[in-house]
Amino acid sequence: MAWGEVTGAVGDTVTVLPIVVAVAALTDLSLGRLLLGFAVFQVVWGLWYGHPMSVEPMKALAALVIAGGLSTGEYVAAGLLAGVALLVIGRTGTLGRLAPYVGEPVVRGIQLGVALILLRTGVTTGLETPSLAALAVVVALGAIVTGYREVAALAVLGLGAVVALATVGPITPRFPVPTLLDPATLSFSRDAAGATLGQLAMTVGNAAVATSLLVAEYFDADASPDDLSTSMGAMNLLAVPLGAMPMCHGSGGLAGKYAFGARTATSNLVLGGIYLVLAVVAVDAVAAFPMAVLGVVLVLVAVELGRSGVDTPDPLLTGLVGVVALLVNVGVAFGVGVVGYYVLARVRGGRESD
Repeated sequence: MAWGEVTGAVGDTVTVLPIVVAVAALTDLSLGRLLLGFAVFQVVWGLWYGHPMSVEPMKALAALVIAGGLSTGEYVAAGLLAGVALLVIGRTGTLGRLAPYVGEPVVRGIQLGVALILLRTGVTTGLETPSLAALAVVVALGAIVTGYREVAALAVLGLGAVVALATVGPITPRFPVPTLLDPATLSFSRDAAGATLGQLAMTVGNAAVATSLLVAEYFDADASPDDLSTSMGAMNLLAVPLGAMPMCHGSGGLAGKYAFGARTATSNLVLGGIYLVLAVVAVDAVAAFPMAVLGVVLVLVAVELGRSGVDTPDPLLTGLVGVVALLVNVGVAFGVGVVGYYVLARVRGGRESD
């Protein structure tokens, strides 16, 4: 096995682990089951597609539940709603017809809004223990100035893990047995539906269309946006009811794997094994994870996501969508973005015809 497959596996954890730990620490979901979901589907999609494939948290939904904008029941319900929508979209081949209505500025705006929500939550959480947060910032800056900006969040996560392990003492390994969720805990509310719409905007652009293009570019393989939509829908409908978090593919995770050396599906198998080990041994530590350090992790994740959000062909529309997502909610921001994108396209089209 080439060393690049191992380092490539690590490349897909840069944003995954911080978000998973944050969701587990701030909700009543089990870290072990969350990690087990990633372990299983890293292996499944590696074998299914035959080349590196990313498996990431649905970031819009994760950001909202971390920030308190969704309850755990709404978060799980939104994951199921997204799973149904993606499966239907993929199986009916409608993604090609849907994508033109969700332009890049809208997708970038949702990314920016999610980044702003995470940033606000991260700063508030970090200020709970300023001295520990300051130490985490020093660790992050050390990673950045030495040329390892991509792993700064993981470095800070490692600091938090050390503090947590020192608090809880010896770890008792336990296999996280999947448990079928209680339907009574689900909450199919208006907020859950709105969050699902915002997530689908990101998923269509980033997890389906952009990932499909990268698969063709990196591996000379064919994974159409509708194929990816189908696999994401099936993944969530199978995994979320058993305690996993809403998951998707993603161009960022795939690019991270490739940049760190992944060239075959072996990287998925390696990462699946890493997540499985963490699922067995890391459960005790999450309850003791220091919230101030977690706040700095969220800020770093927000910065990385925000960098993608500001890379837009229409800064005004993207900024509007981002601000609405922060001040109102992601669902309303999605609606504003779609309408704004349509109106601007018509106005610009009319000018060009004059």
